[in-house]
This record gives sequence, structure tokens and C-alpha cells, in this order.
Amino acid sequence: MPPESTLAPAQDVIHNIGYRNYAGARLGRRYIRRSLYVQSLRGTYGLGRSAKSKVLPMILFAVMCLPAAIIVAVTVATKANKLLVAYTAYAPYLQAVIGLFLAAQAPQSVSRDLRFKTVPLYFSRPIERVDYVVAKFAALASALFILTAAPLLILYLGALLAKLGVAGQTRGFAEGLVSVALLSLLFAGIGLVIAALTPRRGFGVAAIIAVLTISYGAVSTIQAIALARDTTQAISWLGLFSPLTLIDGVQTAFLQATSNFPGGHGPDAAAGAVYLLVVLGLIAGSYALLMRRYRKAGL
Repeated sequence: MPPESTLAPAQDVIHNIGYRNYAGARLGRRYIRRSLYVQSLRGTYGLGRSAKSKVLPMILFAVMCLPAAIIVAVTVATKANKLLVAYTAYAPYLQAVIGLFLAAQAPQSVSRDLRFKTVPLYFSRPIERVDYVVAKFAALASALFILTAAPLLILYLGALLAKLGVAGQTRGFAEGLVSVALLSLLFAGIGLVIAALTPRRGFGVAAIIAVLTISYGAVSTIQAIALARDTTQAISWLGLFSPLTLIDGVQTAFLQATSNFPGGHGPDAAAGAVYLLVVLGLIAGSYALLMRRYRKAGL
């Protein structure tokens, strides 16, 4: 073996692999907004997440649909000439389930982004705050619409199976869909605004439940007092101060629904127009508040 001094020195080699610009498709904001919407919608039902995350939303979905299936079974078995529950009355009867779903999923949609500081990562892409807000708002509203419209579809298919009047059932089903669509938009806006105020999911859950239950309980109590004192004209106007009674007033005035107000004293067409304006105003106001909340990317 030759001495070490006679070995040739090692040659340094530079491997020039070059630099190539990205030549693929740049999908842009629309694709990002759609992807964020799909991901958020799937997340409300625990899809793409752990098995534990699927338990509560799936249980609540089953609880929403089970009474509809029972009503259909009873209607078919007894050969009744109408459904036991009207399409527009179904969601108000199960308001507690809807409230629990909203309280659980609204904070999951936005509070985690605030808590783990992922909002700046979203905005580091070619996405603006309007894209984030629209995607989150639409996803939660869609999740609520699926939750509330699925049992109505079961009722409708069951009514057709029971050979009830197609025209009447189709009209009732359409009225029910309009009602739950307004409910979904209103509840989604209120839930997201409350959830976006705190990065703590538990606080968001408690706040949403408190707002829905306290407002409905207070309005219902005062309406009952007004009925006892025979001041029935005040009953319909008191319904403006609770999200659920707002939807009740709109569907009573415009969707031929039976009012759940004490004594059945729902709003007439004139008062119903005020109800509709308040609902639309709250939806628009919720969107504006969310836009203001996400004005800064470094939340």
C-alpha cells in the first residue's frame, strides 16, 4: 500500500441539479375557498377526524331523524290521512337537539383556529378574510341544513309511501325546507359570532347554549304572562327577541304554519314582514361582525 502522502487528494464535486419554476396549475382563491368549505363541512360531522369526534354529531343526527321515522311508521301502519307532525313544526319540536349541535360544532369550526394560531397560515395563502368567513359560514349553515332537512325528507318520502296527497305533501315539504334554511343561516351566524369571540372551545359551547336557552326561555315566559293578562297583541312582538321564535313568526306569517306562541297568537302578515327583516338583518349582521373579527390576520 503506497504511503498516505502519495494518495491523490479527493476532488470536490458540485452537482448542479438546477432550479425549475413551478409549472403546475395555480388553482387560486376559488379552489381554496371550496376546499376550506368542504373540509369545514366534513369536520362538523367528524369526517376525516378521529372516531371520538364522530360520536356526538352522528348521535344528534340520528336523534333528529328517529322521530321522523317513527311518525312515518305510525302513519303507514294506521293508514292515517295526514302526518302526525307538520313539516314546519318538526324543527321547533327538536330545538334542543339543534341547539346542542350548534353549540358543539360552531366552536369546533373557528375556535380551534384561533387557539392554535392557524388563521395567519390561512391568510399566508392567496386567500382573503372574506373567503375564510364565507367558507366557515356556508359550511356550518350547510351542516345545520342537512341536520334539519334530512328528517323532513324522511317525512316526505313516508307520506308518499302512505299515498297521501302528492301536491299537498310537496307544498308542505317545500315550506319546511324554506323554514329550516332560514333557521340554518340564522343559527350558523349567531353561533359563529359567539364562537369567534374566544379561543376556548368550552367557553364557546357554554355561551351558545346560554344565548339560545335564556333568550327562548325569557321570551316564552313573558309571552305566557302577556297571555295571562290578556295583552295578546304583545305576544307576537315579543317573539322578535329570540332566534327560535323569530323563525316561528316567519313561518307562521308566510308558510302557513301553526304558531307555537302561547294561545297561538302568532304575527300577521304585517308583523311577519318585520320578523323576516329582523331575521335577514341578523344574518347580514352576523356576517359583518365575523368580517370585523377577522380584520387582522394575526389573531
